[in-house]
Amino acid sequence: MQTLRAVALLARAPSLVAEHVRALVAATGSLEAAAAVGSRVVPGVELPPAAREFLARPDHAAIDADLKWIDASGAHVIPCTAPEYPVLLSNTSRAPAALYVLGNVAALSSPQLAIVGSRSPSPTGRDTARDFARFFARAGLTITSGLALGIDAASHEGALQEGGLTVAVCGRGLDAVYPRRHASLAARIREQGALVSEFAPRTPPLAPHFPQRNRIISGLSFGTLVVEAARTSGSLLTAQHALEQGREVLAIPGSIHNPLSRGCHKLIREGAKLVECAEEVLLEIANFLQPQSLAAQSGPSRTAVAAGPVLDKEYEILLDALGFEPASIDVLVARTGLPSDSVASMLLILELQGRVAPHAGGRFGRVS
Repeated sequence: MQTLRAVALLARAPSLVAEHVRALVAATGSLEAAAAVGSRVVPGVELPPAAREFLARPDHAAIDADLKWIDASGAHVIPCTAPEYPVLLSNTSRAPAALYVLGNVAALSSPQLAIVGSRSPSPTGRDTARDFARFFARAGLTITSGLALGIDAASHEGALQEGGLTVAVCGRGLDAVYPRRHASLAARIREQGALVSEFAPRTPPLAPHFPQRNRIISGLSFGTLVVEAARTSGSLLTAQHALEQGREVLAIPGSIHNPLSRGCHKLIREGAKLVECAEEVLLEIANFLQPQSLAAQSGPSRTAVAAGPVLDKEYEILLDALGFEPASIDVLVARTGLPSDSVASMLLILELQGRVAPHAGGRFGRVS
């Protein structure tokens, strides 16, 4: 059996997750052998009944159609055993057996922050999500969300507006876009990031799929920011997954009279970090940035996954402008011509990396 066919078969097996696939590969020696176990009982490997039944009688017509779509669309299918499979997601419980990807596979291993919230946000909530996403994109973070209406779409848009990376995790097969009105947005995300799904082509957008995909949104990210959410919002499930995965959860408070603030207030009461500006988010996730940066050293570089080395060049310009004497943000803006909010966020990232240190009078200096 060819490797791609084996991966497509395992990806389509219902209820099969990464733990099962890794156990099968360890016991049989390869993905091809794992996909060909049929009805055999593999010692030491417990498979869900639905997965065992599918492996015993695979739907070869569906797999043939999957392979035809993969070839025609240029999609990638990344098994959980592949080095391209994102490490952060791999370390979570019940990670997908495989990921279908349209776009830049390397984007999945870039430092990601999830932004989620209501499908029917207030104008203020929509603007906040977009502005925060733009800020984080300038700081070099990839914005991950679910391509849904409202906060998700605003977050993707903000990252795209800044030329940053964004990842959309979808609740259906990638052969079609849901919701349909986001077809243009999805095309832009594919060009400037990646569309991701654990669901095989032609899988419809069924209601249970969206809570299921939320664990991938949080699993890819080292933090989840909830902008606006009602008490019954699916965004709270994403936050719950993030907590279970040991990731940071942050929430923006709002008016007590706004029903879309109640979900965020609930999260804050239960231990989520209250944040009021984008800079506070970066400070709260500082402990996660260093391990992520170290992991990235053995994976794709930021230059490799972004659309050119613009960010790296701006950091070099800022460090050159800083020289070896402490300088204020205003001075650095004048020296570099960069926007003040960009300079502020870049200085914060450099401080977290130990490259610069704050000095009296709001000045910053290089660390030798």
